[in-house]
Amino acid sequence: MTIQTRSLGSTGPQVSALGLGCMGMSGMYGEADRAESIATIHAALEAGVTLLDTGDFYGMGHNELLISEALRTAPAALRENALLSVKFGAQRGPDGAWHGYDARPAAVKTWAAYSLQRLGVDHIDVYRPARLDPNVPIEETVGAIAELVEQGYVRHIGLSEVGAETIRRAAATAPIADLQIEYALISRGPEREILPTLRELGIAVTAYGVLSRGLISGHVQADQGFAAADFRAHSPRFQGENLQHNLTLVESLRKIAEQKGVSVAQIAIAWVLSRGEDIVPLVGARTRERLGEALGALDVALDAADLAAIEAAVPADAAAGERYAPAQMAMLDSER
Repeated sequence: MTIQTRSLGSTGPQVSALGLGCMGMSGMYGEADRAESIATIHAALEAGVTLLDTGDFYGMGHNELLISEALRTAPAALRENALLSVKFGAQRGPDGAWHGYDARPAAVKTWAAYSLQRLGVDHIDVYRPARLDPNVPIEETVGAIAELVEQGYVRHIGLSEVGAETIRRAAATAPIADLQIEYALISRGPEREILPTLRELGIAVTAYGVLSRGLISGHVQADQGFAAADFRAHSPRFQGENLQHNLTLVESLRKIAEQKGVSVAQIAIAWVLSRGEDIVPLVGARTRERLGEALGALDVALDAADLAAIEAAVPADAAAGERYAPAQMAMLDSER
């Protein structure tokens, strides 16, 4: 299978138009099946997906080790096509609690050393701080990654969940390939200031949360419960009246999807794909079945009438609830 490619900005690599976000394979949404996870990564590579996204704090190294195993057991030709995007800096305790971020230059290089070892590779294709460290100027963090680029350990520099001012300061320090940020039908904040800034500077977007943690996938039920360790058990958009309201938006979207003969998830992903050639959606498929559904979005063409209908069904700012709990929202430079 040949998948269309898109460029990660004016300085970054060519990647598949859809990337695979691997976080959910390390327990963020409940228990995952290791064998199925590896099979899903293999299926993605076989289908032509080249961009694999992870973070060193996903399962505290579990996700990187999982990807390493998947790459090691994949055919050599597919393994060579894989591009790894890695986030670093999140501080977590043994109980999974969050303790802020550390993006000091020395820490940047330490995180990279551990990731290279766990992933079993000699370089990381795109390396990015998971969040802005409020105690470290972005110039220092980006400068440290730039040194890793010079040394050959990193190919390209990325950012994650930062606002327009921080983006400009980072881009003035070193070439930035992309910004990773949540962007979906019900998460459209980047459209106000961040996307215009990125386009001015020639920086791409890798959009995560394109199905809003599954909320607009068409597979979540109103009475669905989530385990305590599941991110959604604490996400405002999945609580009480917020969930009821948000699922009415999904049903409105479902009507449009049915008219086109596609699934809700496919039309939601296709909408993100339609936002620009500089946007690469990351799909968090944990199974081959969900991956196959997501890949089907690449064949969904949305015309002006479709886009107008989608806008009417799910207007900007229509979602109930913030995308993170208050403590995590406070850590987002992109929301300031």
